[in-house]
Amino acid sequence: MKEVWWANSFLTWKRGRLYLEAKPACELAEQYGTPLFVYSRKQIKDNLEKLKEAFSRLEGPELIIAYALKANPHPEILRFLQAEGTWIDAVSPGEVKAALEAGFPPERIIYTGTSVSAEDIKAIMAYPEIIINIDASEQLKLMQKIRRKFYPERKYKVAVRWNPGLGRGFDARTTTAGIRSPDGLPIKFGVEMNQVIPVFQEAKKAGFIPVGLHQHLGSGWCGRDWPVIKEAVRRMIIKASELIQLGFNLEFLDFGGGLAPRYEEKQSLFPLDKYAHYIQQKIKEMKLPLKKIILEPGKFLVADAGVLLMKVVYIKKSYGNYFVCVNAGTFNTVPRPAIYPGAYHHILNCVQRRGKKARVTVAGHLCESGDVFARDRVMILPRQGDVLAVLHAGAYGHSMASHFNLREIPPEIVL
Repeated sequence: MKEVWWANSFLTWKRGRLYLEAKPACELAEQYGTPLFVYSRKQIKDNLEKLKEAFSRLEGPELIIAYALKANPHPEILRFLQAEGTWIDAVSPGEVKAALEAGFPPERIIYTGTSVSAEDIKAIMAYPEIIINIDASEQLKLMQKIRRKFYPERKYKVAVRWNPGLGRGFDARTTTAGIRSPDGLPIKFGVEMNQVIPVFQEAKKAGFIPVGLHQHLGSGWCGRDWPVIKEAVRRMIIKASELIQLGFNLEFLDFGGGLAPRYEEKQSLFPLDKYAHYIQQKIKEMKLPLKKIILEPGKFLVADAGVLLMKVVYIKKSYGNYFVCVNAGTFNTVPRPAIYPGAYHHILNCVQRRGKKARVTVAGHLCESGDVFARDRVMILPRQGDVLAVLHAGAYGHSMASHFNLREIPPEIVL
C-alpha cells in the first residue's frame, strides 16, 4: 500500500485496519469503550531523539529539553519523560506539583507564569531550586515582597522572558510574542525589548541571581515561519551578548516552544535542522559563554503520539449536507478545532471502507454550533458503528478538555 503522510511508529495500516503500535484501534475501542485517548511512549521517544539529533551535529552548549507540561500532563507520560532526563516547563503551581509527583527534582523545573499572583509566587518560591522566568517588572516586585516576608535567606535563580517584538504561531491566538497578534490584538506575554536590561539590573539589585534569557514566539510553526523565527533568534542572541557585556553571567538561553509535527498533508515542515544549526552557529559566532540551550517542546513531543477514538452513531443528511455524527464532543476531547479557526486534525476510519466519497461535517454530540471536529472534509462515508481516529490528539486534547454539557472527559491509556 502507498505510504501515507501521517504514518509513524505509532500509527500504521495493516490488512485494511488502523493499528496503534501492535494493537488494532477497533479492538482497543471495543475493550475500553469510546471516546478514548490512546498514547504511545515509543512515538514520544522517537520525537525526543529527533530533537536531540538535530542539535548534536555541532559542538556547543548542552541541550536541555524542558517538556511543556501543559500539552499533556498524563502521569505516565511525565514519569517516562523524567526517566529520559528531560526538564519541565511549568506555568502554574498545579503543574509544578504534577512534575514533582512524577519524580522531577525541582532543579529540573522552569516556571514561566503570566499574570502571576502573590499566591502563585509564594507556592513556587517554596522550592528555591526552581528557575523562575520573570514575565513583567511587576512580577519581580511581587517576588521581592514574598521573598522578604517568607524566604529572606533563600537564593533564587531567575531568567527574564522577553518579547522580541515579533512572533509567530499557526493561528493568531497562538502567537505569543510581538507587539500585536496577526488579528490586531496586543500580546500579553513578556518584557518589552527596552525594559530587559533594567529588569535584569533590578533583579540583581534585589538579591536574585539572573542566569538566563527566555522567549516563546508562538505555537505550531511550519515552513513559511522560518524567516520570522530566524530573526527572533538573532535578536535574542544579540540581546544576550549585550547582557553578558554588562557583566551578567548568563548560563542559558531558553528558546521556548513552537516546534510541531505536520498536522495535515499540505503543511510544509518547519526546518528543524536549519533552526538547530542557526542557533548553535550564532552562539558560536557571538562567542557567548553559555552552559545550556533550552527548548520547551510540547506538541513536538506528544501531539502525534496520541489519538482520540470515537464512534459513528449515525450519518445524517440535511439540506444536501452530510453530517457524520459521533459520540464525542470537541469541548470534552479535542477542543482545538472549536477554539482556533486554523486548527486541523486528520480523521481516519479505523477500517478501510470502499465506496463513494462525500464532503462531510464531522459533528460532535454537544449542544453547541461550534462542536465540529471537521468541516467540508472529503472522505468515504463511514457506517454506523465505525470507529474514527482523530490524529494529533496527544497535545492539547485531554489537557484542554472541559465538562461542558456535563459530559465526561474520556479515559486515557498509554501503550
